[in-house]
Amino acid sequence: MPKNTPIIQSLLDTDLYKFTMLQVVLHQFPAAHGEYEFRCRNHPDTPLTQLRQQLEAQLDMLCELRFSQDELDYLRGLRFIKSDYVDYLELFHLQRRFISVSEEGEQLAIRIKGPMVQAMFFEIFVLAIVNELYFLPLDSKAVREEGHRRLEAKLAELERFQREEAAGQRFPLLIADFGTRRRFSRDWQAHVVERLNHALPQVFRGTSNVYLARKLGITPIGTMAHEFFQAFQALGVRLRDFQTAALESWVQEYRGDLGIALTDVVGMDAFLADFDLYFAKLFDGLRHDSGDPYIWGERAIAHYRKLRIDPATKMLTFSDGLSVDSALALQRHFSPHIQVSFGIGTHFTNDMGLEPLQIVLKLVSCNGQPVAKLSDSPGKTMCSDETFLAYLRQVFKAPAPRQEPPTKP
Repeated sequence: MPKNTPIIQSLLDTDLYKFTMLQVVLHQFPAAHGEYEFRCRNHPDTPLTQLRQQLEAQLDMLCELRFSQDELDYLRGLRFIKSDYVDYLELFHLQRRFISVSEEGEQLAIRIKGPMVQAMFFEIFVLAIVNELYFLPLDSKAVREEGHRRLEAKLAELERFQREEAAGQRFPLLIADFGTRRRFSRDWQAHVVERLNHALPQVFRGTSNVYLARKLGITPIGTMAHEFFQAFQALGVRLRDFQTAALESWVQEYRGDLGIALTDVVGMDAFLADFDLYFAKLFDGLRHDSGDPYIWGERAIAHYRKLRIDPATKMLTFSDGLSVDSALALQRHFSPHIQVSFGIGTHFTNDMGLEPLQIVLKLVSCNGQPVAKLSDSPGKTMCSDETFLAYLRQVFKAPAPRQEPPTKP
C-alpha cells in the first residue's frame, strides 16, 4: 500500500451502531463529553509503537473525510435514521485535535477526548487502521491463500449444515459479519462479506459495516454498544438507575426499531433485575457479549418465561468471540426454544493463520466522571479508578473480579 493511501476511504466504513448511538447522543445529550483509551490485550510480536508515525498520517487523512451526497441519501433511506440527524452529518467531519497518539514504554497510547458527538465516532476507524497497519508487512500470497482456504472451509461447513440439519431446526440459522474493528484489511473484509452473501443467501443476514451493506445492497446490522450504557453512569441519573435510563432513552429514540438490548455492562444479574416486563415486551431480544453463552441463554429464556412471554417470540444474538463451530453448537442448543442469530467478527475477517490483535478503544470517562463495564468475562473490565469500580460492584452486588488468565509473554 502506498504511503499516502488512506485505509479509511469512506465515513460509512464503520459499524452501524456508531450511527445509531450517535443519533441518540445528538438528540438527547449533545453536550456530553467523553474520554476513550486504547488497549491491546495480547502481546503482538511487533510492538505497536512502531506504527505510530503511520497511524498519525492515517488519522490526518481520516479527519479530511466528509460524507458524500450519495452516502447521505443512503442513510436518509434507513427508516430509523432521522432527517435532522442526516442534516448534521452533512456538516460532519472528525476533528484531529480530539485524538492523540503517544508511546508509553512499549505500549501504544491512543486517547480521544472531546464531545461525544465527535469522540465516539473515532473508535472503529482507529481499530481498523491499527489492524491494517500491523498486518500489512505480514501480508503475502501464502497468507492470502491460507485465508482463502480457511474461509472456504467455513462456507463448506455452513452449507453442510443447511443441507443436512436446517430442515430439523425450529428457527433458521442467521449469521452476520461483525468483523470491521479487527479485520486483516479493508479489501479482505469486502471479499469475505461478498463470499458469504453469494454462497449463503439464506443464512447470511447482513454486515455491521455500513459501507459494505450499501455497496452490496444487504442489511446493515447493529444497535448499541457498551459505551452507550456506560455514558448513563455519568449523565445525571442515580447510578442504580443508569441501565433503565439507557434502555428508556433508546426506546424513546427508536420506538420499536433496533430492538436488541446489550446485557453485560454490569453483568447479567443486574441487567435482568432492570429488564422488567415493560422492556421485555418493547425489545425484540438480547445480545450476549461475555461470559458462558449457554448459561446466559438459559437465564434469558427463564426470564422471559417468568414474565409469561413466549421465548419463541424473542431473539438471542450471540457475538462474543464466535467461530462457525461454536455458532452452530449454540444454534442446535437454543433453536428448539428461541430465535437465535450470530455476529461473527475476527473468525471471519482475520483468520489468516496469523495471531490477531486483541485491541479495544473504550469509553473510560464521561462528563469528567469515571465509567466502567463490569464484564462477565475476565480481562474485559477497563477502568483505572478502583474506587469507582468498587462502588459500582457494591451498587449492583457484583462479585469481585475473577483472576485473569495469564497472557503470552
